[in-house]
Amino acid sequence: MKLTLEGLKDREGWKKADVALPSYDIQAVRAETVKNPVWVHFGAGNIFRMFIGGIADSLLEQHLSKTGIVCAESFSFDIIDEIYRPYDNLVLGVTLKPDGSVSRQVIASLAEAVRSSTKNASEWARMKEVFASASLQLVTFTITEKGYALKNAAGEYFPYVLSDLEAGPDGATGVMAQVAALLFHRFKNGKLPIAVVSMDNCSHNGEKLQNSVLTVAREWNSRGKVPQEFIAYLEDSSRVSFPWSMIDKITPRPSVEIGKALEEAGIEKMQPFVTEKKTFIAPFVNAEGPQYLVVEDNFPNGRPPLEKAGVYMTDRDTVNNVERMKVTTCLNPLHTALAVYGCLLGYTLIADEMKDAELLELVKRIGLKEGMPVVTDPKILSPKAFVDEVIGVRLPNPFMPDAPQRIACDTSQKVGIRFGETIKSYVAQYGSAERLEAIPLAIAGWCRYLLAVDDEGKDFELSPDPMAAELTAQLKDVVWNKPESYTGQLKSILSNANIFGSDLYASGLGEKIEAFFREELAGAGAVRTTLKKYLK
Repeated sequence: MKLTLEGLKDREGWKKADVALPSYDIQAVRAETVKNPVWVHFGAGNIFRMFIGGIADSLLEQHLSKTGIVCAESFSFDIIDEIYRPYDNLVLGVTLKPDGSVSRQVIASLAEAVRSSTKNASEWARMKEVFASASLQLVTFTITEKGYALKNAAGEYFPYVLSDLEAGPDGATGVMAQVAALLFHRFKNGKLPIAVVSMDNCSHNGEKLQNSVLTVAREWNSRGKVPQEFIAYLEDSSRVSFPWSMIDKITPRPSVEIGKALEEAGIEKMQPFVTEKKTFIAPFVNAEGPQYLVVEDNFPNGRPPLEKAGVYMTDRDTVNNVERMKVTTCLNPLHTALAVYGCLLGYTLIADEMKDAELLELVKRIGLKEGMPVVTDPKILSPKAFVDEVIGVRLPNPFMPDAPQRIACDTSQKVGIRFGETIKSYVAQYGSAERLEAIPLAIAGWCRYLLAVDDEGKDFELSPDPMAAELTAQLKDVVWNKPESYTGQLKSILSNANIFGSDLYASGLGEKIEAFFREELAGAGAVRTTLKKYLK
């Protein structure tokens, strides 16, 4: 069987493979989406395809929607060329349960796939057509935290951003400039209302998206590329809103073993591969069952009935509280700690790390001991129940092929939120964060990870990170197995508020992290010895 529209006609074969198929008319949905697009999404990767795509699929199954999603990819075009189009935009979703069972379904809500680029005339024309449509209600994003960044750690615009600012809307290349350009096109076609919604896993995601889009637009305005009236349009929340959201669903890289199992069930060409941009993709997406999406209900042009598909629709304060609970306390900090120490200790599965006494104790202390005193209770979800599910059910799931190497990607863009917010909360509540120990131990682990030498002295490859070259250069004179080679090289990193959200020395943690780091340099087994020492 093939995962194509033609292949779906063999409904009996898919039933034997234990794969649920859509009950709605896929071709009718796609035709209506082209004619009257309602939803466009930037970032066509794995979590979008299964989670966000699954939400749209649920609405179609319930006959609560007539259109699917226009999927726009502005970075890794291989995703569109290799995973969307050859499979007619269909996705095979595989839910991995803690008892080892799985559920499989074909998701067909991804109605259209576009390579979003001003250098591709026909596909850019389609993007502009979509944004000029009065029917368009929402633009959503899963482009990771770094997708919103316009400046480097020194506060300077990235070179490609400078080029975008000089080029104006017609020459936009980065995703933030593209979005600003497309909103400008919508503005010129009637000042139509729209909700622009980040669904990325970062603090105050709606604010980050809004600030980046407005920064680009204001820079264009200062250069005479767009009128002041366009800025007023973007600043008018009754016309253009930037709702905040919180998303949570662990979606690992596609597993070779799962691909093999699907092929053994009779489904052709299911093996994952890596794109030129180092993106792990496959025709299927494997993920855990638990999922949470909380969205600020502010949609100037209306919206699909998302709450009917399990989305929590609420106010901004509640979204912020849920997001803070998860991103800064109950899940993401635990993930990052496991990621860096997993790489150092030779692990390749998060679930296996949860069997490690020291690492289990580390995440318990980060989430339960150090996080709970400053966590904000969002009321609609219990922080204690949430973190208990994370530690007791989600992270230990042995059938989730989630790797610390994946979680370690872009850590420089994450530590300021995942650890920095709790640090700032301690400073605000206690005057200093010096009572913290597990969180600074995790930060020391990240610094030790940046040496790209594991606890046995073996070299390993750092996961992709936009600051990797800059950070490793600052640590180039630090030598594994020679603690005396450390002469303060971390100071410029730990004091960098652009990385951590504050100066960690002013927070009372800089010297403590340096001490942990120095101990973890002391030769083979030093990382393990340090963890045991402080996690007794």
